[in-house]
Amino acid sequence: MEKNHSEHSEKLGGKFLTFFLGKEEYGLPILTVQEIIALLPITPVPRTPNYFKGLTNLRGKIIPVMDLRLKFGMEELEPTDETCIIVVRTSKQLMGLIVDRVSEVKNISDESIDEPPEFGDNSITDYLSAIGKSNESVVLIVDIEKVVNTNELSEINFNEVENSSANSEENIS
Repeated sequence: MEKNHSEHSEKLGGKFLTFFLGKEEYGLPILTVQEIIALLPITPVPRTPNYFKGLTNLRGKIIPVMDLRLKFGMEELEPTDETCIIVVRTSKQLMGLIVDRVSEVKNISDESIDEPPEFGDNSITDYLSAIGKSNESVVLIVDIEKVVNTNELSEINFNEVENSSANSEENIS
């Protein structure tokens, strides 16, 4: 039985930066991606969720960094040469996302996009905006706003953390 595309899903086609967590391929709308950087030193922040790895200094701008593997309930792995940070722009801030490896930019048409299935509460599908079909593979399209705007992260005041981090660096100098 073929799904009818709702008005919502028809607007989801376009270009996506694809990346891997384990063997699964995920995608982010290319317009949300600011840049891809190598894994930089990350300063941990106490009393934050385990997936929130801390803060990094990106050319003088302090950005929060989360590990998508942990956010999605996957096992934490040691970084490899391919592990990197995708810097995304959300409606509120820049955020770094640690991923296993970046793949490519894929153009996925509106007709190749379906709504994500529902599996109940606390499911990874809560963080997906769509499922894309590309050639013979499936691309899980991440809704970046849902990923970074959870209750746990909204309780962290990144401006206070950024100011205290900047003051700590000045004290060290």
